Amino acid sequence: MEKKIKNVFVQGAIDPNFIADSIAKHQHKTQIGAHDIFLGQVRADEIEGKTVSAIEYSAYEEMANLKFHEIKESAFDKHDLTCMHIYHSLGKVPVGGLCLFVFVSSPHRKVAFEAIRYVVEEIKAQVPVFGKELFEDDSYQWKVNT
Repeated sequence: MEKKIKNVFVQGAIDPNFIADSIAKHQHKTQIGAHDIFLGQVRADEIEGKTVSAIEYSAYEEMANLKFHEIKESAFDKHDLTCMHIYHSLGKVPVGGLCLFVFVSSPHRKVAFEAIRYVVEEIKAQVPVFGKELFEDDSYQWKVNT
């Protein structure tokens, strides 16, 4: 049975209460021994004398959701995972706001550590999500993933 491709996108910053609720919902899954979480946060970088005030995220959503799905499936093939959740912001996220939430669960911590790194690196390398860095002076530049 083929798994349904989920929409991972949320408008604006990811609410920390949403993250806490996601974690709390896993307490009944007693086969899980470890969770690992990656939270991407918008930094107030200084670039050529200008300070980033926000990032405005955009994506070709259908293609990006397919890539997120492929990465998720690949992670399950490579690692002994119990579950995984991925959420990414669209629209404007101010500095300090959370823009990426990756949550993996496994019976053992080493697997969770390895899987989270794999997933985040694959997202950065493969998913067509674009960030426009907005500066305090209302100018902008397109962000380059590193």
